Amino acid sequence: MKHLFKEKIVGNKRLSDLKKFYLIIEKLENKNIQKNLLSKSNGRQEWPTKGVYFFFEETEKRIDSGNGLRVTRVGTHAVKENSKRTLWNRLSDHKGTIKTGGGNHRGSIFRLLIGTAIIRNKNLNFPTWGKGNSAKKYIKDNELGLERLVSRTIGDMPFLYISIDDKSSKNSLRAYIEKNSIALLSNYNKNILDSASKDWLGNNCNREKVRNSGLWNNNYVDEIYEPAFLNIFEKLVDEMKVKVQ
Repeated sequence: MKHLFKEKIVGNKRLSDLKKFYLIIEKLENKNIQKNLLSKSNGRQEWPTKGVYFFFEETEKRIDSGNGLRVTRVGTHAVKENSKRTLWNRLSDHKGTIKTGGGNHRGSIFRLLIGTAIIRNKNLNFPTWGKGNSAKKYIKDNELGLERLVSRTIGDMPFLYISIDDKSSKNSLRAYIEKNSIALLSNYNKNILDSASKDWLGNNCNREKVRNSGLWNNNYVDEIYEPAFLNIFEKLVDEMKVKVQ
């Protein structure tokens, strides 16, 4: 009963918190100068060592919380103790390989989810997609065409990032911002706000949590957010240095 009561209280103020979230996102865009595209990004650019990223899609508009694009993916990296992975390491996992135009969906859940949606949307046959943590060369060669479609799809999604350089841990501030942002944005088992468009690619994903949350996320979509995270998020954005062009 307590859990249900808490969810009801949070739900009643979720719209105002969504509006506040997107006001903070606007501040973040000013710090990033503009939204980035992975298709035009590379490791030679100036990136913070650690951070949280937010992806958008040009076809996905906000309906209830104001004007502009809605966030459709939130992520971070290095949440395991002593992990040395950087923000760009993770973004490059999602971007894929420049040489072939493909990538490795077994190293990026974002790529995996996008791929399942493309398979259903285009009625393709890729029975090995998402099978195992690694694959033999002939399997990867067979999957290359789909990996290229995934790279193009993600490469065209605008994104922002916030620098949060803390210790690698599941209890890190980055993990806290990621988890609560997803829980706030998610429509999974909640009143639907800023709903996905009827043509959103994610509607074809084989994961129920993606389809019903409106996000390319599988974790945290069914959790309750802590409203106080917004104040922390805003403070982090205010303290972030403007990106150098």
